[in-house]
Amino acid sequence: MERCCDVIGGGAAAGHPVVDWQGTHAALVRYLLARRVTKDLAEDIAQETIARLVVISRSQAIASVFALAFRIANNLLVDQARLHSRSTAGLDEDMVCDAPSLDRVLDSQKAFEVFQRCLNRMPPLRREVLVRRRLQHQSCRSIGEELSLSDKAVEKHISRALDDLRRGMTRAGLDPAGWNQQWY
Repeated sequence: MERCCDVIGGGAAAGHPVVDWQGTHAALVRYLLARRVTKDLAEDIAQETIARLVVISRSQAIASVFALAFRIANNLLVDQARLHSRSTAGLDEDMVCDAPSLDRVLDSQKAFEVFQRCLNRMPPLRREVLVRRRLQHQSCRSIGEELSLSDKAVEKHISRALDDLRRGMTRAGLDPAGWNQQWY
């Protein structure tokens, strides 16, 4: 097996001991994984650590490759944690706004306008039945009694009114699926 140090240059011929870089890399990955670092991050930190060790080993003798490797890996891990905390430090849970986004407000206004136009275009009896059932929460029976309609006729008016609303929303480019919970 060819040693990384022999490929890069140096090695025993240059007066430096031959280092098992692959074994060091594997030990670093195991160490980082034991510290609950993701596999990808462990690989990245181990690779960066080996690169730094190779640069250092070219200019000076390393007394303990593993000790220096683990120290460098720890420092890189701390740097990574600092970088992560800086990127999330600006997000304060107390500063979350409960108000709807501007897009949501504009979509709601458009939906309301479409809804109002659809209601205005409906025959008066159909509109009356829908408003009583969906807005005033009256039962089909009470609506039928007050308007002299059968329960079946009331249900038919509601069904047709909802179809009218659904078609109007679709024509306006609004997704009627999002309105199912409130109106259908």
